Amino acid sequence: MTSARSHKDSGPLRRTGRTIGRALRTPFTGTARGIRKATHAHGAGESGLGKLIELHAVNGAGDVMITIALASTVFFSVPTDEARGRVALYLAVTMAPFTLLAPVIGPLLDHLPHGRRAAMAGAMLARAVLALTMAGAVATGGLELYPAALGVLVCSKAYGVVRSAVVPRLLPPRFSLVKANSRVTLAGLLATGVAAPIGAGLQTIGPGWPLYGACAIFVGGTVLAFTLPHKVDSAKGERKARLVLPQGVTSARPATKRNGRGGRAGRRERNGEKRPGLRSVGPSVLNGLQANTAHRALSGFLIFFLAFLLREQPLSGQSAAVSLGIVGVAAGAGNAVGTAVGSWLRARAPEAIVAAVLTLALGIAVLAALFFSTVMVAALSATAGFTQALSKLSLDAMIQRDVPEEVRTSAFARSETVLQMAWVIGGGIGIALPLNGVLGMSVAAGVLALGAATSVRGLLSAARRGSPHPRVA
Repeated sequence: MTSARSHKDSGPLRRTGRTIGRALRTPFTGTARGIRKATHAHGAGESGLGKLIELHAVNGAGDVMITIALASTVFFSVPTDEARGRVALYLAVTMAPFTLLAPVIGPLLDHLPHGRRAAMAGAMLARAVLALTMAGAVATGGLELYPAALGVLVCSKAYGVVRSAVVPRLLPPRFSLVKANSRVTLAGLLATGVAAPIGAGLQTIGPGWPLYGACAIFVGGTVLAFTLPHKVDSAKGERKARLVLPQGVTSARPATKRNGRGGRAGRRERNGEKRPGLRSVGPSVLNGLQANTAHRALSGFLIFFLAFLLREQPLSGQSAAVSLGIVGVAAGAGNAVGTAVGSWLRARAPEAIVAAVLTLALGIAVLAALFFSTVMVAALSATAGFTQALSKLSLDAMIQRDVPEEVRTSAFARSETVLQMAWVIGGGIGIALPLNGVLGMSVAAGVLALGAATSVRGLLSAARRGSPHPRVA
């Protein structure tokens, strides 16, 4: 009797427990379902693009955790003069070798067409291990921190190159490459925005905690990389492209396949058949790459120059931390808006878009140099984020439209490597320049003016002529 009564009484308790459990799980499961629904919309789930979007979000979250840990050690934890010396050392030990390694990344990854998932997983796992290595050195700022940071940087850029090559393989039906890239990029930005305050919170526990968080995130990314579709590893029909500048013609040609008998490729060339490549598509892609190089150099320059300038000379009425926050939020917001606008514009007149946004950025930089102020610095940061995002998406559209499919993924790898090198060079200029606001904004304008001088005329001419290739919707 007592047992029956006890069983009867425990029924409502179990039901109450299940209700409470469901209530506690609902915010998390509901959020997960909402994220999965957004990333897998419009056929992205069936094609595998949704999983790549999620992987890139994981990549962005892990990278920002490492950035927070390094910034706190190398920049914020010491006086300004010492911080500048530490960052100069950081650039010398990490960026200089990376400048030498960057040209090798694209060609090296071209030899792994059947191992792209493994390459992305390897880049994630390597950063997880390096984050643990850095956790022990981040509190002291020892020299062993810098080789580990170099490894993280190289792995991050290698992931970016492979990701650019993978996107064309995962396009859903009636999905343009610029739209797919905008979704991937936007997911990374959103993940960065979510992970940044979490990393800052972990930093208050201890200097190594953001790195432990990064390690856990990258381990998850390692597993997620292997869930990508097998077609990511397919290299069927692909050939390798290399960017060249032969005798004043801005173009490129793919590498020639050879075998002991000359092979079909050799016979095609002897018969007068030209291989598909950048040489046959006109100057639009190369001019677009030159313009994007200016944007990426500006990004690297502003990150390092403004970081030191605003620490020593905060914006009027603001602390150094608030000043850096204003600039960072402005740049992030501009990047997000540029990505969203790129998705909306799709691939409409990409040459004109690239020329227009480069001219816009140049105009704002000139105004910032002439009327240096809080408003103009924030405006330039937002404009730089906006124009870089929109220009890169337009370059993607031109590559999709003009570059034959056989060499398209290789072209993406080469272009991404060039852009990463431009960022390194811009960052080096930013760290070496005297901390004078007007001078810095003048240099920023000069970088953009050089890009405009080398690319705008060619872009506008190509836009007027129209493309001999069908536009991508």
